[in-house]
Amino acid sequence: MRPSTLRALKRAAELTRQNRLTEAVLIAEPVILTADTYEGDEILRWLADHVADFTDEIPEKLR
Repeated sequence: MRPSTLRALKRAAELTRQNRLTEAVLIAEPVILTADTYEGDEILRWLADHVADFTDEIPEKLR
């Protein structure tokens, strides 16, 4: 995954935790929509592995 993509996803997670969902979407959506197939797969894996980054909760599988 490109460093700029990872930065955008991390920033979107931070904004989501601050209840700034609209801003989070404005940052993450263009990155996700312009990703090629390979990077898109990486993004999906990253999002699945970092659910707690967005919700600030511990996923069931990690409890």
